[in-house]
Amino acid sequence: QVQLVESGGGLVQAGGSLRLSCAASGRTSSNYVMGWFRQAPGKEREFVASIDRGGSSTYYTDSVKGRFTISRDNAKNTVYLQMNSLRPEDTAVYYCAATVSRTWPPPKYHYDYWGQGTQVTVSS
Repeated sequence: QVQLVESGGGLVQAGGSLRLSCAASGRTSSNYVMGWFRQAPGKEREFVASIDRGGSSTYYTDSVKGRFTISRDNAKNTVYLQMNSLRPEDTAVYYCAATVSRTWPPPKYHYDYWGQGTQVTVSS
């Protein structure tokens, strides 16, 4: 089992940047494919990005391609989401998640472990 804690959220103006971090404890994070999801008020939780166990493969939803970058440091058991050129529509609670799935990229329902989320608010 793995525990996930997100940090780095906050309020930023449109066009600005934030870097989210997800610290994993418990089992070594390199055992897991990691993902970032987000949920805006009144909407379903949606996929943002995922990264494989070694960090060599990544996958993004179309709306963040070219603006967001997912990365991981397995020595620190931490996954990051660098968010640039932020837009008001990126406003949401961002969640880190982990899965042992061997499917690539894993669908949302394959993710077994979730953090509590961190709020990102982008003002126009």
